[in-house]
Amino acid sequence: MDSQPLAGLTEQEIHELIAAATAAREKAYAPYSGFTVGAALLAANGQIYTGCNVENASYGLTICAERSAVCQAVASGTRDFIAIAVVTKNAVTPCGACRQVLAEFNPHLVVIIADSFGRWQAFSLDELLPQAFGPADLGRERA
Repeated sequence: MDSQPLAGLTEQEIHELIAAATAAREKAYAPYSGFTVGAALLAANGQIYTGCNVENASYGLTICAERSAVCQAVASGTRDFIAIAVVTKNAVTPCGACRQVLAEFNPHLVVIIADSFGRWQAFSLDELLPQAFGPADLGRERA
């Protein structure tokens, strides 16, 4: 466990997110790397959206679990996120592309990473992606 601030998340919510990400990881399609990832994104309305990585023989077309979960949420009409749990074999943090996509919606998002044994740590997204590029950098604010 990590003692970082968890934006008011309860222990139960954290474990629910990790369980949802673990279940999503079991659905991953990773025939090339064998590296399966599951993600569970908690929206402000309490809904959890899951995603898994989906690899492609044209490697650049692979989608990460975190972005898959964001796409699920946005396609459902949700854009206000509180936290994401990411489960891998060895508890790695999201890649840079996923960090940037997540920052689009909440630069202060709680990012929980867990391994296949249930051990976890929490970070804030702005800790993982300091000085992220965002709407203000375009001279525009979010609509």
